[in-house]
Amino acid sequence: MADEELELEEQQQELYEHHRITVDRGQEMLRIDKYLQMRLEGVSRNKVQAAVKACCVRVNDKEVKSNYRVKPLDVITVLLPEPPHEFELIPEKIDFPIVYEDDDVLVIDKPAGLVVHPGVGNWTGTLMNGLLYYFGVDTAVETPKNGSYPYLVHRIDKDTSGLLLVAKNEESQVALARQFFYHTIERKYNALVWGDFDEDSGTIEGNLGRSPQDRRVMCVYPHEEGVPEEEQKGKHAVTHWKVLERFGYVTLVECVLETGRTHQIRAHMRHIGHPLFSDASYGGDAILKGTTFSRYRQFVENCFEVCPRQALHARVLGFEHPVTGKHLHFESTLPADMQQLLERWRNYTTQ
Repeated sequence: MADEELELEEQQQELYEHHRITVDRGQEMLRIDKYLQMRLEGVSRNKVQAAVKACCVRVNDKEVKSNYRVKPLDVITVLLPEPPHEFELIPEKIDFPIVYEDDDVLVIDKPAGLVVHPGVGNWTGTLMNGLLYYFGVDTAVETPKNGSYPYLVHRIDKDTSGLLLVAKNEESQVALARQFFYHTIERKYNALVWGDFDEDSGTIEGNLGRSPQDRRVMCVYPHEEGVPEEEQKGKHAVTHWKVLERFGYVTLVECVLETGRTHQIRAHMRHIGHPLFSDASYGGDAILKGTTFSRYRQFVENCFEVCPRQALHARVLGFEHPVTGKHLHFESTLPADMQQLLERWRNYTTQ
C-alpha cells in the first residue's frame, strides 16, 4: 500500500482538523464565513456557518458569530469535520444493529468485520454504504430524501466491535466534532491482552505515528519537550487502563481513550508489552505467555479460532446531545466471540 494511501486512511480514521490561520496584513474586512470559505479548500459556506454556530470558530481566542468581519493579523482557529469525499458512495442494503436514533444522532453497535468507511481495498460493503441506503440518499445529487444524511464523527477498526456515533445533519456533526476534539466524549473499551499486570491500573502516554518498517501499523514515539506539536514525531495519545479480570497468562482490561488515534489501544498495549489477544497486526496472534505443554498450545489455538480478530470491543459511549444538550450514555454487551473467549479462559484457569 502506497504511503499516500496510508495517509488518506489515517486521515479517515481521525476526522477532524484544527486549522490555525493568521489573516494577512493587507486583507480587506470580510465576513468570517465568506473569508473561511475562500481559505479552506472544499468547504461550503453552510459548513463554516455550522461550525461558527457550534462555537468551533474562534478569533483571537474568542468565539464569534458568522457576521464577524475579519481584520488584518486576526488569529482564527477552526475545527471542521472531514472534507467531502472524492469518490462516489453507493447505497447498499447492509444490516447493522441500531441502539438509539432521533432527528439528530444515530448510535450503532458495529459488528466485527464491518468496515466503517470506503477506502483502499474496501470501496463497497461498508457501514457508510449501508447508512446511505438506510437514509434513502440519492447519490446522484447527494441529497437525502427524508431530510437527513449520515455524517461520521469517529471510526473504529474493521475488526473491532462496538458502539459508533453517527450525526444526521451538518450542525450535529460539527457540534459532536467539537466534543471529540476537546476529549469530552466518554469512550470505554474492553480488551483481552497478553500477560499479567503488576498494578491494577495505569496510563500510557506516547506519540503515535506510522512504523518506518511497516507502514500499516503504528509505533509509539517519545514526546520531545520544547518541540512544537506540529514538529513532533507522531501525534499525542493517552490511554488509561485498569484490570477487570486476571487469567494469569492473559488479562481483561478496560481502556479509556483520552485521545482517538489510529490503532491507539492496539499500539499502546503492544508498547507496554501486552499485545491484544489474536491481534495479527501487533503480534498478538502468537502464544506469548504460558507453558510449552501441547495441551496448553492446543487450548490457545482453539481460542484463536473462537475469536479470530483482535479481542477489542467499544463497550461504553457517552456524549452531550448536539441539540438538546442532554447527556446520553450507552453500553454494549460483549459480542458472542469475546464472551466465548473469556469463558474458555475462566474454565481453563479454574481447572
